[in-house]
Amino acid sequence: MAKRKQDDDLFDRLRESGVRKRVARTATSAVAAAPGGKKASKQVSSIAKDLRKVAGDLEDRARRGPAKRKASAKKGVATRKRNAAKRSAAAKKGARTRAKNKRTR
Repeated sequence: MAKRKQDDDLFDRLRESGVRKRVARTATSAVAAAPGGKKASKQVSSIAKDLRKVAGDLEDRARRGPAKRKASAKKGVATRKRNAAKRSAAAKKGARTRAKNKRTR
């Protein structure tokens, strides 16, 4: 009986922390089966690893991400700005050419 209560407590705690019902149920059943063998133990480890990764991603986003993402964003901005300048220059050149050809006709 005590084991069942422990499982229910774990399930309730996972649900309260925002974990989806299906994930909480899978995690709880994996933990309940864990002492049974390697497969259950691997499943528990895998679930815990996934939850840690999600928690890390949340913390990362809350802190505005690492410097690497910031550098990538700056590089992307610079690239878009450079390409826009190229397009603008090409459009101006084309407009000048069209205007010049129109005058000579």
